[in-house]
Amino acid sequence: MRINHNIAALNTYRQLNSAAGAQSKSMEKLSSGLRINRAGDDAAGLAISEKMRGQIRGLDQASKNSQDAISMIQTAEGALNETHSILQRMRELAVQSSNDTNTTEDRSNIQDEINQLGEEIQRIGEQTEFNTKKLLNGDMGAGQATETHVVSNSLHSTMAGTTTLDSLVDANGNNVGLANGDTITATWSVGGTQYSKTLTIGTTAGTDTAADLTLSDIADTIATDGTIDTAAFTGNKLDITATAAGTAGQINGLSIEVKSSAGVRKEAASNALSNFSTTTEAKDVRADGSADFQIGSNQGQTLNLSFEDMRADTLGVRNLQVSTKSQAGTAISVLDEAIQKVSKERSKLGANQNRLEHTINNLNTSSENLTAAESRIRDVDMAKEMMEQTKNSILSQAAQAMLAQANQQPQGVLQLLR
Repeated sequence: MRINHNIAALNTYRQLNSAAGAQSKSMEKLSSGLRINRAGDDAAGLAISEKMRGQIRGLDQASKNSQDAISMIQTAEGALNETHSILQRMRELAVQSSNDTNTTEDRSNIQDEINQLGEEIQRIGEQTEFNTKKLLNGDMGAGQATETHVVSNSLHSTMAGTTTLDSLVDANGNNVGLANGDTITATWSVGGTQYSKTLTIGTTAGTDTAADLTLSDIADTIATDGTIDTAAFTGNKLDITATAAGTAGQINGLSIEVKSSAGVRKEAASNALSNFSTTTEAKDVRADGSADFQIGSNQGQTLNLSFEDMRADTLGVRNLQVSTKSQAGTAISVLDEAIQKVSKERSKLGANQNRLEHTINNLNTSSENLTAAESRIRDVDMAKEMMEQTKNSILSQAAQAMLAQANQQPQGVLQLLR
């Protein structure tokens, strides 16, 4: 009788080890919650899931970055909200000073408040900061070279420098009625100081009448002031260029008023000649300090935003003069321009804030979906693995029982020896 008890025991022992190993792996997966605990579990899956984890954490951090960017924008926009309030108060005071019910002392008192409000706008621009970064003093503006301010007024297409004053028409082609005895006065502000030039249309024989003087004569009169470099017509457009480059020479609130010999303002003529807008913005040289917000998980996924210089010097409202009716009138135009500049900057900041809020929503959605995809690769299917663990447990127990039986087989040999 030949009994291969060693073979049976070895086979059972091998099966027991296999079942025990499988059961151990199942228990490891169930206890960790991960299908892949080491590279050997799924080498390719591990590499893919690690790449996904990098993207997920990058998306989550990009969402936090976007929230920080919104906080920075809100800080700047909040400061500009107060700047707007101050400018509106300054304009209110300028309108008040324009009224001839005020005495010289009254206007002096108004001037004192105007001066202080201008200084506060300057302080807000210089001291508003986020995380020690100055926001409104130009340090975080886009890079730029020095530019000299140019303002332009486009007249009716039939107008030119050679057009005589009695032929001046408005935008609709209607004659504005410039006549002998009218005075044409241009006023503007540079660095808060008012400047003015006047051209009078002759009334007596031998003087220049409305039929003699041309639109170029108005330009030439303005150009005689030291703050104006050139004033000339290009086609139907009157271009006026500042003498000094940068914001120091910026021409603020330029308007042209026409009055009759009786001192009555001629609205149609004044409006036709006063429709100035900036052609070339006054700029001071500065390096690029604009902010790049990292709003994606990968290199180059950024949003660039610049914060423009919103100080009183740049807005042209520092030391703004309102001590006379004429100065107050010019100040109103200067403040209208300043309010428009601040409105434009606040609109830009608000648009970027709204964009970033959508960016955050998109980042959070992407992170959620990518986390689900990574989970399908990396995490264990608990129900399936419990089934596997139960199966392996049964096999392990069965193998232990069979090993015990295999170890009992040699006892049969002893019976033959009795």
